[in-house]
Amino acid sequence: MKTFLKSATSLAAGAIVAVTLLSPGAAAADTVKIALAETPSDELAAFFVALDRAKAEGLDYEWTAFSDEELAIQAVLSGQMDIGFGTPYSAMQRSKAPLRIIYQLSKLKFFPVTTKKYSKLEDLDGEPILLHSRGGGTDSIANVIEDRIGITFGSRSYVPGSSNRVAALMGGQADATIIDLSNTNKLMRGPAGKDFNVLDLFEVEASDEALFANLDWIENNSEDVQIFVNALLSTYQDMAEDPTVIRRETNPDGPIGQLPPALLEGLDEFYSDAVEAGLYSTDGGGARAAQADLEWYSAAGQLDGDPATMNIEDFWYLEPLKAAQN
Repeated sequence: MKTFLKSATSLAAGAIVAVTLLSPGAAAADTVKIALAETPSDELAAFFVALDRAKAEGLDYEWTAFSDEELAIQAVLSGQMDIGFGTPYSAMQRSKAPLRIIYQLSKLKFFPVTTKKYSKLEDLDGEPILLHSRGGGTDSIANVIEDRIGITFGSRSYVPGSSNRVAALMGGQADATIIDLSNTNKLMRGPAGKDFNVLDLFEVEASDEALFANLDWIENNSEDVQIFVNALLSTYQDMAEDPTVIRRETNPDGPIGQLPPALLEGLDEFYSDAVEAGLYSTDGGGARAAQADLEWYSAAGQLDGDPATMNIEDFWYLEPLKAAQN
């Protein structure tokens, strides 16, 4: 197995780093090209464990980390990449592109975290907020908060990565943001936690991250897609039984294995917290997640129309997941 590391300057605009994994003799044209929406982190450790399991079953792949979800979506739309990270509901509907989701990677388990200036969501009316990316999960949460609570945020600024938004909070560069479960726990359990509030938020079951691809590509590469979905489902089910499986199966020579030791040492706690909080489904989401997504992203303003009249198969391709579950 050869590993090729491409410099950032050799990638398309917006991409950060790419790694290609090829079996001896495999043709590059047969390589599945995966567009990540962020750089590898502890949050992606389970995904890379699933990739290693898929590789063991014969999947050749290449991943490229883009600086945000919108660029990852555009890379798949343009045909530059085969599979993308994200929830491209707006692109699905408005571009009429035959994109379909094949797997729910995580749910929208995010938390509004603020300085002590604010104690409830209503206090954020007219106040600036720091979010992950335009049109992404935190942006949709902000939209639904406005709709349900009856407020309007002030200016929205975008900084990818929950850890970076925590740094902005701690550095006095922001007073309110929305961050993921792991970074919320790290912040509030640490000595700085006394300086911040976690505001109460309604329960959300919609997808934060999902895998999607062009329908034609899915149908023309059904064997690779099935290998990938099988590996994801087995990984997520094993993780639900024992969250330490992610740390134990993380390749020390892979992108996650190269993270700082402190992050690697925290994988057990991260995945134990995530499993307990219900961040991951054990069935890949399927029709249940698809319906929750249509309702959520309609309320968030990223889908037009009544979700009750929408056909989930216009947004999801369920066959690989059904096959993996049997």
